[in-house]
Amino acid sequence: MNTAGSTSSPILSVRGLEKTFGGLRAAADVSFDVADRAVTALIGPNGAGKTTIFNLITNLLPPDAGEVRYLGQDARGFSPTQIAERGLIRTFQSARVFPGMTVLENVLTGRHRLMRHRGLSQMLWLPKAAAEEYELRLRAEALLELVDLWHLRDVHAVDLPMGAQKLLEVIRALMAQPRLLCLDEPAAGLNDTETHELAALLRAIRASGIAVLVVEHNMALVMNVADHVTVLEAGAVIADGTPAEIRSNPRVIEAYLGRVADAAA
Repeated sequence: MNTAGSTSSPILSVRGLEKTFGGLRAAADVSFDVADRAVTALIGPNGAGKTTIFNLITNLLPPDAGEVRYLGQDARGFSPTQIAERGLIRTFQSARVFPGMTVLENVLTGRHRLMRHRGLSQMLWLPKAAAEEYELRLRAEALLELVDLWHLRDVHAVDLPMGAQKLLEVIRALMAQPRLLCLDEPAAGLNDTETHELAALLRAIRASGIAVLVVEHNMALVMNVADHVTVLEAGAVIADGTPAEIRSNPRVIEAYLGRVADAAA
């Protein structure tokens, strides 16, 4: 099991997850750990069950069997909102930006979990609420600088290229100060420059003490950034280890990586 990045208990522990859709096993006795303060990658061919696992972890789907423990607690009784309030934040495969809002405004929507002064105090712009809003705006602008989007902060988010929208979604999730950030194919649609920016951002997230679970098809990114990799095929875990171990695993190469293993070396 994954112990990368920490000798303490895993921040997320998945045991025996099962999910079937009309006779198709999307998750077949899936078990793995996500270490705190580390980047864990979940990889596999299309249809391997990766996004289903994300949906089971965040309770967007109920499992048929199995257990998910987050911060030592059974997470199955929590709603998706309650899970997010406890610091498990996720993104989705397709970038989701709010139309009619600027880039900066989109990032600021991620601040809700952090606001101490809401409701009437915020509406009346009372001093404490105003100071808090100012601090959060500075944080949002700093995050935009990390991915070279600060100069586009006043542009409508829907007018950004798809790759920039994906980066925007990641930093919006960071505004909530997650304990565990789950990213579903964050490099999809990114060009080479944006992919390098994403890699740097993932390293910065890890260095800040946030755990990351990432589903990703870009093997060069995974092999260069992840501390630990879990491989799925047909809904089941077929390998679990460090990037070096996964790169040289014959079953993984046969099932998924193929020549990509050599390209990422």
